[in-house]
Amino acid sequence: MSIYLNKDSKIIVQGITGGMGAKHTALMMESGSNIVGGVNARKAGTTVTHKNAEGQDVELPVFGTVAEAIEKTGADTSVVFVPPAFAKDAVVEAIDAGIELLVVITEGIPVQDSAWFWQYCQDKGSKTRIIGPNCPGIITPGESLAGITPHTITGKGPVGLVSKSGTLTYQMMYELRDLGFSTAIGIGGDPVIGTTHIDALKAFQDDPETKAIVMIGEIGGDAEERAAAFISENVTKPVVGYVAGFTAPEGKTMGHAGAIVSGSAGTAQAKKEALEAAGVKVGKTPSETAQLLRAVLPS
Repeated sequence: MSIYLNKDSKIIVQGITGGMGAKHTALMMESGSNIVGGVNARKAGTTVTHKNAEGQDVELPVFGTVAEAIEKTGADTSVVFVPPAFAKDAVVEAIDAGIELLVVITEGIPVQDSAWFWQYCQDKGSKTRIIGPNCPGIITPGESLAGITPHTITGKGPVGLVSKSGTLTYQMMYELRDLGFSTAIGIGGDPVIGTTHIDALKAFQDDPETKAIVMIGEIGGDAEERAAAFISENVTKPVVGYVAGFTAPEGKTMGHAGAIVSGSAGTAQAKKEALEAAGVKVGKTPSETAQLLRAVLPS
């Protein structure tokens, strides 16, 4: 089992002919992902060739629109590698086409654009699950990767991971590589994102193969505090956490656009206290957090 993404997911890449799109299409194919095509209106009717997990060349069609790609391939997932200025249009196009899962990798999308397309998705009935923007995407090890997470870090296992940070996602996967993961999802660190900690926690709680959960947060906003309240009321599986940013100076953005502390709001200490009050053990470092997970994982 997994959440949101599995071996049957049919993936297209918006921006498949660009530098980042081409690079990560190749890596997703290498991981075993079922990439069925891509979208670039200016390259419609052409093809691109990448090797699959067995090292065989696969010719992928490039379509002019997401709607056409879905019609011709049955795609249910799209990964967006489109420059920030054009990302809003790409997301709206995918929503209009009815894609089920939309992973927006692009960094630097204006917050106003993200807020607009998130609300647009709600107005359309929330039929599309958006992950991101500014995120590493989602991986179900051994089955499928939609994003930029290195697929060689770990294999399949009982741990579910949800994280604001891409690099901390990778580190935690490495720390727990001997256990493995059901799904690891990087939700992104922008002020406005699609899928939240709470969304992922609910999905992991409902997934019978996920036995324990790691939640990684960071300074800024109140997402971790809201997640703590959700855990307290709805999650029965063991959860451990890590909050990045204990040494961040007040009023300075740290790394992500959403990682900014104002007064006592959004501090790492406040988030740690909220999580611990909900029964979540919080590590001081990623390595300590991994050890806490090992201690609470059911044998």
